[in-house]
Amino acid sequence: MIDEFSYRRSRWTIARLILPLLVVQLVAVCDVFADDSRPNIVLVLADDVGIEGLQCYGGVSYATPFLDAMAAEGLRFTNAFSQPLCTPTRVQLMTGRYNHRNWTSFGILDPSAKTIGHHMKAAGYATAIFGKWQLQSYDPPDFPGGRSRRGTGMAVEDAGFDEFAVFHARHTEDKGSRYANPTMTEGVAGDRGTVKTHVGDYGEDIWLDKVMDFLRRRRDRPAFVYYPMALPHNPFQPTPDSDEYDPTAPAVDEVRFTKDMIEYIDTLMGRLMRQLKSAGLADNTVVIFTSDNGTNVKVTSLMADGREIRGGKATPLQTGIHVPLIAWSPGHVKPRVTDRLVDMSDMLPTCLALADWPVAEGPPLDGISFADQFRPAETPEETPAQRDAVFVWYDPRPGWDKERFGRHVFALDHTHKLFRNGRLVRLTDRPLEEIEVTSEAESIADRAARRRLAAVIAREMQPHPDQKRTEPPLVDAFGSPL
Repeated sequence: MIDEFSYRRSRWTIARLILPLLVVQLVAVCDVFADDSRPNIVLVLADDVGIEGLQCYGGVSYATPFLDAMAAEGLRFTNAFSQPLCTPTRVQLMTGRYNHRNWTSFGILDPSAKTIGHHMKAAGYATAIFGKWQLQSYDPPDFPGGRSRRGTGMAVEDAGFDEFAVFHARHTEDKGSRYANPTMTEGVAGDRGTVKTHVGDYGEDIWLDKVMDFLRRRRDRPAFVYYPMALPHNPFQPTPDSDEYDPTAPAVDEVRFTKDMIEYIDTLMGRLMRQLKSAGLADNTVVIFTSDNGTNVKVTSLMADGREIRGGKATPLQTGIHVPLIAWSPGHVKPRVTDRLVDMSDMLPTCLALADWPVAEGPPLDGISFADQFRPAETPEETPAQRDAVFVWYDPRPGWDKERFGRHVFALDHTHKLFRNGRLVRLTDRPLEEIEVTSEAESIADRAARRRLAAVIAREMQPHPDQKRTEPPLVDAFGSPL
């Protein structure tokens, strides 16, 4: 039996051993936050535009001089990939994990998930989201099976953002307009916020103003702003730069306005870069621009090589998943082009790497930081690990208007795409082009790619330690088992 003196002495001995370690950790944390020069990060996610929408990727249907300048002054990725559809990409981006690890239903983010907002807030960043949310509730009240899913997702006020102003924060039928006379929910962390309709204004203009206002106000520490645009998602409508723009006129939905909408994205990015420079924030702000999926299937665009490209949104075609990715920062990004493979799970660890902050304990991430590409290593020994392939688990069901969709599981690299069912596709040097490989025409290189990508699929389908299943059950759009 230990006497009281021995007990106290042992406690003091333990304290003497542990206290210096705690002090070292505290000093390290204080060193990070004191005189904090870590960069601001603005992550911009366009809504429905593939690489054919930008001239710097070979598109010729739309004038994108500011995005082209951003690419020329920064880092352009030629092999960046999204999920084929909105929510799957947003869930992956927000959590850094593949969809089969955290998928519930369309328009829903598991409220127990740890988001990019939570991670960046823990890293000491001021955090904000301005733009589209659509991660708490999606199904209309009369949709079969929908009542059990309504309002079950993550509320924006609980997602780790200090401030927010978002379109479609709650139920689908209450979301209003995202463009002319926009409706948005505005508030701060932990508060449901206030729903406002901005009569006579344009949604994207308001959100960009809020991005810049937040960055100017939060100069006391680095800021992370997630800006999920609404553009150029349908309804296809005029923008403030369109001759036909009139916020008092009845709303329209005409594909011909796609050109105006994509070009207004470019206008906004030009405005963002100019305002960052005029505010003295450009050198220490990293802007990352990408898209949540390919262009709408109703839209056909031209490439410089003469090809007509029909949008592939919601499909596993290259036109559904090959998206632009540009990183720009005069002080942090060296201008060049890279063929590094990137997918949306990589956004979270990349932002943490820029914040010089470790990934917190918890469920493992699937993403791999590409921040090393901003200023590439001088020697091969300094080059961090890169992803060998992009993995996609895609099934947007259950959810309203998802009756036509199925499940697709595949992996791709620079030369091939392999589906779990054995279908093999060869990718060519012409972006967005893919050729089906028949068993009779399969070459030695094709067979090697099949083995290589089959191993990737098998590896990624292994459950993480926090998972009890390899993937969600197969259901139809209403949530009924198949």
